[in-house]
Amino acid sequence: MKKVVVATNNEGKLKEIKDILKDYQLLSLRDVNCTIEVEEDRDTFEGNSLKKAQEISEILHMPCIADDSGLCIDTYDGWPGVHTARFLGENATTKERNQYILEKMKGLTGEDRKARVKCCITYYENGNSIVGKGEIRGKIAEKPRGDNGFGFDEIFELEDGRTYAELSKEEKNKISHRKLALQDLLKKLEHHI
Repeated sequence: MKKVVVATNNEGKLKEIKDILKDYQLLSLRDVNCTIEVEEDRDTFEGNSLKKAQEISEILHMPCIADDSGLCIDTYDGWPGVHTARFLGENATTKERNQYILEKMKGLTGEDRKARVKCCITYYENGNSIVGKGEIRGKIAEKPRGDNGFGFDEIFELEDGRTYAELSKEEKNKISHRKLALQDLLKKLEHHI
């Protein structure tokens, strides 16, 4: 079974990836004693995921999978996008970021609240990269709802009216933007490797 490092220490993310890429032995950064922090300074999700996968792969001399994802609000031309986790600065909390978005969108209704969550996952090995992409459409809720999830989950409302944070972990993992990106990546990996 091929060993691949996943550029994360997030156990939830690692489990989600393991559930789909079953034919690989996936290792977290912790598993391989890697403490490298790759700066996400590209202007696309694809650019950031490629940069992380390539840098870690070349340092560890093994294949690497890395992802980047975020919230894209249509009314604001995809903002905050690649800056989702950092648009209020490195030390801002999730709650502060979500509150800022809700405040900024106060008074907007219907189509003006439309948003997408996007994920790009890159597999990198020996100079070659394969990219999987996933996207879920929805809208920004009027107020935070739900206790599950993390990041913007409590303000991203799906077409069925529930926020990501109102789904169980199992429900979210079946439909998430990361799941779609992983499935896309898996299809491409089967053709290339």
